[in-house]
Amino acid sequence: MSFRSIIQDVKGEIGSISRKGFEVKLGGYGLRSRSHRAVVHDRAAAAAAAGGGTVDALKLSCWAAIPPELLWDVLQRVEDSEGAWPRRKFVVSCAGVCRGWREIIKEIVKTPEISGKLTFPISLKQPGPRDSLLQCFIKRNRATQTYHLYLGLTRALTDSGKFLLAACRSRHLTCTDYVISMNPSDVSKGSAAYIGKLKSNFLGTKFVAYDAMPPHAGATVERSRSTRLGSSQVSPRVPAGNYPLAHIAYELNVLNSRGPRRMQCTMDAIPASAMRVGGAAPTQTEFPMGGVDSFSSIPFFRTKSCRAESFSSGPRAAAGRGEELLVLENKAPRWHEQLQCWCLNFRGRVTVASVKNFQLVTSSGSGPDNERIVLQFGKVGKDLFTMDYQYPLSAFQAFAICLSSFDTKIACK
Repeated sequence: MSFRSIIQDVKGEIGSISRKGFEVKLGGYGLRSRSHRAVVHDRAAAAAAAGGGTVDALKLSCWAAIPPELLWDVLQRVEDSEGAWPRRKFVVSCAGVCRGWREIIKEIVKTPEISGKLTFPISLKQPGPRDSLLQCFIKRNRATQTYHLYLGLTRALTDSGKFLLAACRSRHLTCTDYVISMNPSDVSKGSAAYIGKLKSNFLGTKFVAYDAMPPHAGATVERSRSTRLGSSQVSPRVPAGNYPLAHIAYELNVLNSRGPRRMQCTMDAIPASAMRVGGAAPTQTEFPMGGVDSFSSIPFFRTKSCRAESFSSGPRAAAGRGEELLVLENKAPRWHEQLQCWCLNFRGRVTVASVKNFQLVTSSGSGPDNERIVLQFGKVGKDLFTMDYQYPLSAFQAFAICLSSFDTKIACK
């Protein structure tokens, strides 16, 4: 019997009981025949007639006594066998069966830093793998001023991908905002899937990326008139705000001289020590409300495939932590005499020359780590761009940085 039929069988049995007005609490799992389903239903009706009221489906199930070790082994096998999307949706389905299954899956599924896999929505805010780049791509819609981030399912640049994040651009008199959401059909600050934003200055040379929730312990909120959200937000228990994630600065080019852009990113949520041996970047383990039930409407979790801000460009101490922040700089391109252009080696991931193309490396320290690419972004089509990232950046942080490259820059070429 396939795993899909097992899940459908469990949901069918639970649905048959709940339709009779009983509260169902599934704590075990197993295969059930139609005859057994009828027996469970009869017992439930008998218990209700005798004044039992609420019926616990777990106690009526023949799988109630399944050893936790066996259940753990089954779920571990599912996790090991489904290595990539779209088949990875079966791992997500396991987490949606019941609370007991969800807790086991949360322990089994490792963070992207260790596994190199994006499984649950919280994975978008966790650092990427240490030894390889996660290959993603961004599709731009000029008509609606929206940008969609997808996880590449194959090495080809034309696959449909797995949707991760969406952003919508809005112009104001003194700045430009990019609202970032996990729902492509509702990209607004009042959306339940809103997770942060990117804001520019008037010249388009400096940006601040904000997280709607605290990215780490001790994070301080930056108050602004645009902080207000709708009644439905990511976490109704924790007030959403503007928690700085990164300050992105492009070098001014007032003389309009020809040459590549120069940019610097100060990561407010990542200490410089994260790049050292034994260092660790802050890793969020769950959204403040906890659990995945609140994300049932988010496509990522489905099984189907202006007040002036303060900007700073240099390293500074993390608020409340006294640590130097990680600073990233774009890798300097080299001039190619034969092609008569500036070149970077994207190893086949970028095919179209553009001023937007860049590679980010750490700016502090010396040795091979100084040339370690943590984020690369480049053009492969009219409205198609690749975005590859790894530790210590998360998909959310990398996406916000790449969005800054799309914005019009008055004072730099």
